[in-house]
Amino acid sequence: MVGFETQEVERKELSILRILSDSQEPVGARVIARRLKDLGIELGERAVRYHLQLMDERGLTQTVGRDGRLITDSGIDELRSALVRDKVGFAISRIELLAFRTSFDDKKGTGSIPVNVSIFPKERFARALQAMKPAFEHGLCVSDLVAVAQEDEQLGEITIPAGKVGLATVCSIVVNGSLLKAGVPMDSRFGGILQVKEERPLRFIELIHYDGSSLDPSEVFIRARMTSVSEVVASGNGKILANFREIPALCRPMTEKVMARLKKAGLGGLLLMGNTSEAVCEIPVELNRIGVVLVGGLNPVAAAEEAGIEAEIRAMSTVIEYQNLIKFEELVR
Repeated sequence: MVGFETQEVERKELSILRILSDSQEPVGARVIARRLKDLGIELGERAVRYHLQLMDERGLTQTVGRDGRLITDSGIDELRSALVRDKVGFAISRIELLAFRTSFDDKKGTGSIPVNVSIFPKERFARALQAMKPAFEHGLCVSDLVAVAQEDEQLGEITIPAGKVGLATVCSIVVNGSLLKAGVPMDSRFGGILQVKEERPLRFIELIHYDGSSLDPSEVFIRARMTSVSEVVASGNGKILANFREIPALCRPMTEKVMARLKKAGLGGLLLMGNTSEAVCEIPVELNRIGVVLVGGLNPVAAAEEAGIEAEIRAMSTVIEYQNLIKFEELVR
């Protein structure tokens, strides 16, 4: 029992440290309690203050002003060296959380949309936009709707650091969230590198399963320079980021309806939907299920990386209101 209680305390404190690490500004107990609730952790404001006091004593956090806290260098180190058991499966947990937080209503054109946030050096952002432009124009993205924030501004819960510009791109989890609201369970199996031949999906050549990963697979593949998004745009052949999901075969009609509504709203990213129990892009599918391939939301950012413009990538990081998104083309006029 004592061991279980210790693990619970560690889990709560690590969650608090993650919230503080995502903010450049001091965060108070009330805000932390609210964000913990979004993560499925019920911890009152008074209890949060208690944990913060303990972490102050350990040097993981520091008080700024009356009630705000900032994470310290020691806190960042603690977060990086968190228990392996806490990290494994973190990617699938993020998918499930953001799917739950998706509240987009296609009829009203309102609600929250899950996004990836990429942070670029301010002086290189204009060049990054030009590098990303072809990928957006060729539909190698979940949506051409984006959001931009300057230093000290926010994209969801993420504050943009000094000297940087943040770009939010729609994440494929919008499909999971929309299907969840429609009563369709979607199983997120893995993120991978999809080989494209003559502008058609051919096969997955690399993959990372979400349930065994502490990072979003797209981040790993971009960092390793394993994509060739620019080549796909230029010749129709190359390698892009894509995600593999499964749905129950009986849910196909409803899935098609939801995907059609998302497409009408400028969202979606569906590359391919297979037939019942048949392999898709050389990936076997379980009995009475259907394989679904979704384009990766970070392909434009991968194109920028291919051009030598690095970004700090926070995949599957937060949600943004749909009505606050703008067309990418408005940024490059």
